[in-house]
Amino acid sequence: MSSTPSATLLSRITGPADVKALAPAQLPQLAQEIRDELIEVTARNGGHIGPNLGVVELTIALHRVFSSPDDQFVFDVAHQGYVHKLLTGRQGDFFAKLRKTGGASGFLYRAESPHDAFGAGHAGTALSAALGMATARDLRGSHEHVVAVCGDAAFTCGITLEAMNNVVGSTKRLIVILNDNEWSIAKNVGAISGYLNRLSTSPTYNKLHHDVEAFFKSFPTGVEMNKVYHKWKRETKDFFVESSLFEKFGLRYLGPVDGHNLAALEKNLEFARHCDVPVLIHVLTKKGKGLDAAVNSPEKFHGASPFDPETGESVTPIPGTPPNYQDVFGAALSRFARTNPKVLGITGAMPAGTGLSQLAKEVPGQFFDVGIAEEHAVLFAAGLATKGFRPVCAIYSTFLQRAYDQVIHDVALQNLPVTFCMDRAGLSPNDGPTHHGLFDLSYLRCVPNATVMQPKDEDELVDMLHTSLHLPGPGFIRYPRGAGTGAPIKNEPALMPIGQAEVLKVGTQIILWALGNMVPEALKLAARLEREAGVSVGVVNARFVKPLDRNLLLSQAAVVPLIVTLEDHVLAGGFGSAVLEALQEAHCPTAVERIGWPDKFVEHGSSVEILRASYGLAPDDIFQRVSDRWRGLQTGQKATADV
Repeated sequence: MSSTPSATLLSRITGPADVKALAPAQLPQLAQEIRDELIEVTARNGGHIGPNLGVVELTIALHRVFSSPDDQFVFDVAHQGYVHKLLTGRQGDFFAKLRKTGGASGFLYRAESPHDAFGAGHAGTALSAALGMATARDLRGSHEHVVAVCGDAAFTCGITLEAMNNVVGSTKRLIVILNDNEWSIAKNVGAISGYLNRLSTSPTYNKLHHDVEAFFKSFPTGVEMNKVYHKWKRETKDFFVESSLFEKFGLRYLGPVDGHNLAALEKNLEFARHCDVPVLIHVLTKKGKGLDAAVNSPEKFHGASPFDPETGESVTPIPGTPPNYQDVFGAALSRFARTNPKVLGITGAMPAGTGLSQLAKEVPGQFFDVGIAEEHAVLFAAGLATKGFRPVCAIYSTFLQRAYDQVIHDVALQNLPVTFCMDRAGLSPNDGPTHHGLFDLSYLRCVPNATVMQPKDEDELVDMLHTSLHLPGPGFIRYPRGAGTGAPIKNEPALMPIGQAEVLKVGTQIILWALGNMVPEALKLAARLEREAGVSVGVVNARFVKPLDRNLLLSQAAVVPLIVTLEDHVLAGGFGSAVLEALQEAHCPTAVERIGWPDKFVEHGSSVEILRASYGLAPDDIFQRVSDRWRGLQTGQKATADV
């Protein structure tokens, strides 16, 4: 920040009570100091700068009108919770290490603070959770307020509409903030987005609302004034302008309100606080407000990598860094789509994050952004596949969890040729447990008709995409976040034999079966074991988890004492489990050492390397585990021979 800590208002905020104590004239200064802090920290660490810059005044107003943690705020996705963190005692060094090891999470996290009433990292969850909390309050007879802060994109999620359908049947007191900035990650799409735009720009609707609001401002804020206002709306407003969609669901609609006008925000929140019916306040905000680069490039600055705070330019990657897997995938899909009009790309509001921006630019007629609606994306793809198309759903591993029933019921059960490309398989270190893709192998291995694979490098990713587009049924390709290995990509992709692994190195004593981004680690481990332990070690690039190359596995297990599996995935039900099951079914007693993530939710951290070290998965740790297991087997064999 530009001023010294002792001179700032923000440095004196230790909790919501300090926010309430400020004079209205001090609030613009506080808002500016918060924006300065947000820009400084995210420029260094990366993070969701755009959403947070847009909710500075809204969050200040919430803490001035309500009393957290007694009153509870439920932030949808919670990537716009940085301001809330700064106002609830989490500034200083803790916030300075945002998204880093030992610092604040990039999302709300119940274990981090009593002010975080509900954790989240996926869109669309706030309204259902808040409704559950409000209903629980009513059942136990307490009187706290529950406020759901939902982005406009959340209303493209089916779960939000399901919750809205149940509000009036569950509670009489709930406050919903519709934070309307016209963006989710990419520009909002669909009918709901168009409806909100019309609602926020309707001269008739807005003039009527503001004229009535001006009249009722002459009354003291309280229950009686609310009753009069609601009675007037029920009995007369529909004669002049049709009720909003939200009022048809039973929520009283207030707005639209300027989301950067603190006085207007406080007035409307205070009004809603005294309402005896569920209320929705439509707040218009500017995503990225206070940072021109973020305003001009809202998709880039939704979740930004470190950047220059003066220019907004991203920190230049190290020269020679290979392209990201998502971009390799995007280029390959565009290439295949140009030559085959049946190849289609589908994203759920993440064209840039999944690499589909290139398809949208080059072959727009074969690109579909369905908004934050993963369930619909998968079902939509299933419908397309019944008509001879080859849809490719590009969805992060952790987000595909949301469409699990559609994967089983609508795609796999009907054996439809839909390809799923799952970016962020493995760790998404700065984002933490809501974004780590550590469970997909477990939830896909049990699904009949599924072909599940992971490439060791960029060239193999292109081959797998090409192969999946020729499968008779569903194909799943998982790959990690970030840069590839630098492997060159062939001019023409190759069809891969389904379920066939690749022997990279022959060994006679230990065989390392590695999957995807663990293949380079396996090659290094093999060299070290041979050098330091004098063991003959082979390496297999598994490539396919389902179907597993049982023939190769069983032939090797018949002649080596130890097989080691390495995967960037939880051990429970993962790749190593598939190997164990195959050996057990064949009554093969060969020892297996499985390397992977434990049965825990992995926290956020500064890097993949730091998190792996925290869980005993650093190269030295893996070397020691395999060495110890090998020595144990040798000792056991010697003891048996001695007997």
